[in-house]
Formats: sequence, structure tokens, C-alpha cells
Amino acid sequence: MPAAPSVYHRRVDEVTESDVTAFILAGGKSLRMGRDKAFVELGGQTLLGRALDVASVVTGDCRIVGDPAKFAVFGPVVEDIFRDCGPLGGIHAALLSARGELNLLLAVDLPFMEVKFLEYLIVQARETRAVVTVPHAGGGLQPLCAIYRKKFVEVAERALRERKNKIDPLFAEVETRVLDEGELTRAGFSPDIFRNLNTPEQVKLRQSFSTELKGG
Repeated sequence: MPAAPSVYHRRVDEVTESDVTAFILAGGKSLRMGRDKAFVELGGQTLLGRALDVASVVTGDCRIVGDPAKFAVFGPVVEDIFRDCGPLGGIHAALLSARGELNLLLAVDLPFMEVKFLEYLIVQARETRAVVTVPHAGGGLQPLCAIYRKKFVEVAERALRERKNKIDPLFAEVETRVLDEGELTRAGFSPDIFRNLNTPEQVKLRQSFSTELKGG
């Protein structure tokens, strides 16, 4: 079993512990990677460790969506109710378990995510009544690094029962605040923070990129 990640607990002033719950989506099958992405190391740290470290800066309530047998040693775990339905199943399980209104959903395979961006995302979500606050970068929406209000669970459950597992089309059914790439650029954020890892080759290629962004 991999060593537990080092999690620190500084919180941004604008966000209180009751405002936001962070859920790390770690339940993917990782077929192209060939092993569990959560335990892949980049820059000497697992992807799960990186995700927990970043999320724990903006909230003291961090949970993992995945298999308790794998992840319970690292923190509270939420299991999918709709199995094998992809990320939407994880989002549904997270929101069903959520106590508060604002819920940060963060994929485990976004190792270049920045604390400053999560702070910005949360502030934008708090300033709108939109059900979803989601960035648009790198040519598309980023639903696995977004803020969801608890109400979205109703939309997710209906879609899952109808076996419609794609996330993006569901945003048309609720009020959605899209942070477009121009806005993100003006705020000082690069689309590179949304780069994910899917294969061992990508891990090797991005070791140097990780070094450049380390400490971001």
C-alpha cells in the first residue's frame, strides 16, 4: 500500500470550512495507464497525494470518490452508487453525500492544478447562483475541475437512470456559469493546468513540465 500523502491544512481566507467540500475523483479504471492512476508518481509524489494537497488548501473537508479498500487509509471515501458509469457516477455519489451547497469535484489525474485557480473557482461560484461553475479551457469544458451545487444530483441521477453518462450535455439543463478561456487568461491562468495523464508515456513526457510548474 502506498504511503499516505502529506496533506496540509492552510485555508484561503475567503473560504470557510463549511463553504466547500472537495471530492477527489479517483475511481477510474485507468485502462490506458495500465495501473491505478491515483498511485502513479510524478515528481516523487502520487497523483492522489498531489490532488489532496492542493484541495486541502481551500477546504478542510476533503473526500475521495472511489474504492474504500484502496483509499480509506488516505481519508474519508465515498463509493459510487451507479457503478461503471464513468465520472458522472462519481459526481452523483459525491453530491448525494455532500452536506453543503458548494462542492469541488477534482479529477485525480490533474497534477498541474494550482491552488490559486481553485481559490478563484470557489470565489466565482460563491458570487453566482448557478448550479455549476465550470472552466472552459484547452478546447472544451472541464467538468472534472468544477464547482457543483447539491441540486445537480437530481440531474445526474436522472441521466444515470437513463444510461446517459456524458456530463457536458447536462449543463444545458441547469444554470451554468462558464469561465471561458479569455477570462482565465486575463486572471493569469494557463490552460496547461488542466493537462491530465492517461498513459505511461505521458507521465514520462511531463516529468519536466511538472518540474517547471512545481510550487505553483
